[in-house]
Amino acid sequence: MPKTAKTAKAGAKADLYDAFASSGKALASGKRLELLDLLAQGERTVDALAKAAGLNLTTASAHLQTLKQAGFVATRREGVRVHYRLAGEDVARLFALLRKVAETRQAAVPAARDAYLGEDGGAEVGREELRARLEAGDVVLLDVRPVEEYRAGHIPGALSVPVAELADRIEELPRDLEIVVYCRGEYCVLAYDAVRLLAERGRRAIRLDDGMLEWRLAELPVHTGEPA
Repeated sequence: MPKTAKTAKAGAKADLYDAFASSGKALASGKRLELLDLLAQGERTVDALAKAAGLNLTTASAHLQTLKQAGFVATRREGVRVHYRLAGEDVARLFALLRKVAETRQAAVPAARDAYLGEDGGAEVGREELRARLEAGDVVLLDVRPVEEYRAGHIPGALSVPVAELADRIEELPRDLEIVVYCRGEYCVLAYDAVRLLAERGRRAIRLDDGMLEWRLAELPVHTGEPA
């Protein structure tokens, strides 16, 4: 191959790998990953995302623009409001895989996970066992995410009691059944907090071993709409 052709080929290869790298750069921010985590639960406005992620509007908008330029999120406009959503299921799968690889390969992740979630997370149940127990009717399934996330998609049969309301609404839950709690995903602290609170109040409670993100990625049934 002539030298000029080899040079052109090398340049094209470099451009290709630089294009790959641009996707990696878009993910190189903890706050942008947190925004993807929130968007995996459903579409949200910039204002709602900023509030949920603890960011000001300017910073949240800048992070979302970076994710949009990388093709990870898409938008729609409704009047003056801009709504963001994940660009596709492949983005959710990439996000979930990134977290699992990091937990396996990064020595700092397990300690950081335990410090955030708490080491005493109680017992867990897997998705298939949960489905069997729901069919048998021997558990209550509790979704402790914010109600807007429940509306956007929840496990069929789940009751909606956001964790911030749980202490005041605990008497709405049956006393004679075990309670299975879930939230956004495997690394969501809301379910851990809910199980600890329920246990303190004398209720039998365990966690789903992952959450809504993984449930969707497993292509299991999802219901939308208001709480019953």
